Amino acid sequence: MSTPTTDGAETSEGGPTADRSRNSYLGEVWVNFKRWNLKAVRNPFVLIVSLVQPVIFLVLFTQVFGNVAGGAIGGPGGGGPSYETYLVPAIAVQVAIAAAATSGVGLVNDIENGMFEKVLVSPMSRSAVFLGKTAAELLRIAIQIGIILGLGVLLGAEVGTGMAGAVGIVAVGIVFSLWFIGFSNSLAVLTKDQESTIIGANLLQFPLLFLSSAFLPLEVLPEWIQTVAAVNPVTYGVDAARSLMLNADAASVFSASGFGTVGNAVVPAMAVLLVLALVFGGVAVAMIRRASSSKVQ
Repeated sequence: MSTPTTDGAETSEGGPTADRSRNSYLGEVWVNFKRWNLKAVRNPFVLIVSLVQPVIFLVLFTQVFGNVAGGAIGGPGGGGPSYETYLVPAIAVQVAIAAAATSGVGLVNDIENGMFEKVLVSPMSRSAVFLGKTAAELLRIAIQIGIILGLGVLLGAEVGTGMAGAVGIVAVGIVFSLWFIGFSNSLAVLTKDQESTIIGANLLQFPLLFLSSAFLPLEVLPEWIQTVAAVNPVTYGVDAARSLMLNADAASVFSASGFGTVGNAVVPAMAVLLVLALVFGGVAVAMIRRASSSKVQ
């Protein structure tokens, strides 16, 4: 039996309304994944901006500071890796931060145009909404890190672990970005303002990069920076990616044992990043669940 709706359409047991009510959790994730990818394709400006800055850092740092920084890491003359090889993992992590920072901006855009309010009153799971959005952003982050790795190789960097290591570096960047995506989205729900979200994310982005092992070994940096770097997520992301790049244990803070030369650095670093991802992702989902249409203006 058909039932008229308020807009004149009819629904039945096998109609669209019934299909939506039976939509699976994975189906809801897929719907949101497609939606956010379409938004990115239609407005690529944010994606380009989040990639241009790391590219500038990669080119300028290697060309302007390469000789000086190369001496600090024991560059080609000292038997160590070139600065290009040393820096590429840090830039890969920077790409992850920059792209993750834009995640909250997209959510604020939804809030401002009323789409977020519609999502809140829909029967979709809040975690499915967040996971679908995050999955779309992770795909873009993976592509951007791949571009950085390709550019780094063109500039003279070498991936010591080969193609498998390059894939591993992309995976490290993806796992690293999860906690910052959670932070950025939490900030978006909290502020409901694009400028505040951008300022908040960028305000944290650069101190995290420079107070870490990203650009120079910790042992050549002041002691207070070494102390901060020990609790800085960027250090763990960079150390894991750099170990894969150099085919060596490049841990700056601590390494495990029994996982092989590279794994001794990668495994504990990834464990730390996964815990952070669960914490910040959980906070973001909780804040989305607590948001109500009456609070979204």
